[in-house]
Amino acid sequence: MDTAADTTAMRRAITLAARGLGSTSPNPVVGCVVLDASGQTVGEGFHQRAGGPHAEIHALRAAGGTARGGTAYVTLEPCNHTGRTGPCAQALIEAGIARVVYAVGDPNAQAAGGAETLRAAGIKAEAGLLAEEAEAVNAAWLTSVRLGRPHVTWKYAASLDGRVAAADATSRWISSAESRADVHRLRAEADAVVVGSGTARADDPQLGVRGIDGAVQPLRVVVDTRATAVRPGARVLDAGAPTLIAVADDADSRHLPGEAVLRLPRAATGPGLDLPALLAALHARGVRSVLLEGGPVLAGAFIAAGLVDKVVGYLAPVLLGAGPAALADAGISTLTEALRLDVTETVRIGPDLRVTAVPGSAARKEN
Repeated sequence: MDTAADTTAMRRAITLAARGLGSTSPNPVVGCVVLDASGQTVGEGFHQRAGGPHAEIHALRAAGGTARGGTAYVTLEPCNHTGRTGPCAQALIEAGIARVVYAVGDPNAQAAGGAETLRAAGIKAEAGLLAEEAEAVNAAWLTSVRLGRPHVTWKYAASLDGRVAAADATSRWISSAESRADVHRLRAEADAVVVGSGTARADDPQLGVRGIDGAVQPLRVVVDTRATAVRPGARVLDAGAPTLIAVADDADSRHLPGEAVLRLPRAATGPGLDLPALLAALHARGVRSVLLEGGPVLAGAFIAAGLVDKVVGYLAPVLLGAGPAALADAGISTLTEALRLDVTETVRIGPDLRVTAVPGSAARKEN
């Protein structure tokens, strides 16, 4: 039976894991806490970057000899394979750990089996403590392994009555400076930021991360089916971060840098590109998390395709009464077809309200 001390240690490991968001891809974020035989914390660590030591190694190094006979709390089942680093299960055995508590089993067949290795060595290995919390912080990597595509978060900012711009198309700024700064945190945690042609034309966005020290700049992706929205000199083509312009197979893209062009098939129905093909191409490039910032039309297409895993909405205490809604046609024609969401968090950001939600359990089963 899990004790209060177990829960406290695992929750600390989950907090540590979150420190790796944005810097470990295509690897998972993982945190680890080591208690000695008397229950005192003697080591902590998290996976800091792909190719670097795993969380368990950092924590064991900090603990040194005091780890012997102790307990390790890990947010993901210790790996059982040798890649750019050695197997963590073996490192725990060699450190003399007596018990390992992990939150989520490793769904990656190549690395799984660590718990069995630990048990074979006489170490008590227990699974499932705070699994839901650990899954949430590691959602991008888990989605990529389980579904073979990046995890997609749709972010938008709107007035309280759901408008993303006024009737005259003005949209800067609906949300507050505090909310805009928070969006840069979301960008810093994502592998790629995706917008559509409408946003590219209207805003000429740069899409980089600003104001966050040490942030890894995400890949910038513009879905520009006909290759008409991004022109030479566009801010998204600067040297600040890598960029892909996703265009249709038959689009004339001679005005764009060849290395930035990603050719994709058109959608089987309706306008635009084949979105599963887009995500597959990004996944092949190591992208495990996508922040969808593109406007209502692109968001509607992603929703219609069942490709949104999380929604983050910044609601400003502003009323407009007219203007484009946050979401365009999403293939929903009647209330019974509505995509029901589970709200996971509501937070005040300056004067605004940030609402985070995920598709309800029924919708997740369908996808």
